[in-house]
Amino acid sequence: MTYIDNVLARLKEKNPGETEFIQAATEILQSLKPVVEKHPEYEKAALLERFTEPERTIMFRVPWTDDNGRVHVNKGYRVEFNSAIGPYKGGLRFHPSVNLSVIKFLGLEQILKNSLTGLPIGGGKGGSDFDPKGKSDREVMAFCQSFMTELYRHIGADTDVPAGDIGVGGREIGYLYGQYKRIANEFTGVLTGRGLSYGGSLIRKEATGYGLVYIVEEAMKWRNDSFEGKTVIVSGSGNVAIYACEKAQQLGAKVVAMYDSNGYIYDKNGIDVDVVRQIKEVERGRIKEYADRVKGAEYSEGCNGIWSIPCDVALPCATQNEIDKESAELLVKNGVRYVAEGANMPSTLEAIDVFKRAKTVYLPAKAANAGGVATSALEMAQASGRMFWSAEKVDKKLKEIMVNIFRNIDAAANRYGCDDDYVVGANIAGFEKVADAMMSQGIV
Repeated sequence: MTYIDNVLARLKEKNPGETEFIQAATEILQSLKPVVEKHPEYEKAALLERFTEPERTIMFRVPWTDDNGRVHVNKGYRVEFNSAIGPYKGGLRFHPSVNLSVIKFLGLEQILKNSLTGLPIGGGKGGSDFDPKGKSDREVMAFCQSFMTELYRHIGADTDVPAGDIGVGGREIGYLYGQYKRIANEFTGVLTGRGLSYGGSLIRKEATGYGLVYIVEEAMKWRNDSFEGKTVIVSGSGNVAIYACEKAQQLGAKVVAMYDSNGYIYDKNGIDVDVVRQIKEVERGRIKEYADRVKGAEYSEGCNGIWSIPCDVALPCATQNEIDKESAELLVKNGVRYVAEGANMPSTLEAIDVFKRAKTVYLPAKAANAGGVATSALEMAQASGRMFWSAEKVDKKLKEIMVNIFRNIDAAANRYGCDDDYVVGANIAGFEKVADAMMSQGIV
């Protein structure tokens, strides 16, 4: 067995039942084989064992009281995975599906994603199995305050800087930050995604969706192509999906479908993103309401059917493993040319194989959705200097970062004889920087 095979075997043995984490580790480690073969010193230093084991795993209970006076207890997590190139950085996810395996897979991916941005940030992730849907503002505040009462002792502007993720938007970040400030008695950039009135950054809300489209745009340019006239499917209907839809349409594409956890909408005339924004951001409603408000739009129960709609570009922006082998085959059959991941690990390993065999331009999450964390790091820079940049400046820097990510992952893939394999390119380009830092810092 090779060094990588041994590491994967031990990971599976030590982490039974953690399917999401093992899936992410398998995809990453297998693509690192040419790098590891070139550096036998990594095995002697147990580099991969240290790379795949979190530096710190924090788990805690989160008690809170609902509007009826009933006490609930949820689980809270923060996995501080790797700080070789900077303080831990990664979002908090509040969703019933959250467990240790999900947080560890997200944290492992975050190490490489953050490295790809070129900014000095390490990898971490956190969250809870709390579901904000259907809760009152007071209930969400009670939960967030309880969550931060434990988390505050483990984070800091130069230690660990969380942000938002699924279920954690501006409302939740506000409550979390208010409680941190109250307990720690300091006003620092310890959370990103904050409101503009208390230290946030312009373009942060739009960043992941915009960045996703920018990296696809760059991949298209290298193929003498563009978004003009393209038909696009965007899964999800949160921040990433909404702003990917907005930016794609600004560049001349027509986005025809979006979904939430209940079902999907199809609008052959092109999604009216302002209506979606009103439903999802203002009213916190369900996507099916779009069909009641926009003439000619159709709503279908369930989510998988969205992948049967013919498109040139697919942007999965919802959650992990939403595209399985069958869905990938449908997309390929119907002519998809570009697949770029706005969500974290939305394609199964089998689906990725389908895209690769079909020569579909496939941009994995750790590269394609790095715009959010990149802009979070820009927010950190603004906070540390007590500065506030214009939207144009932040957007320009975001686009530059996404263009550089594409160029770096393309170069890394080519360097190891894997032309156009952006999974290999993203993993190698992200890993090389982290590995060099870890080797330089000794056995820690």
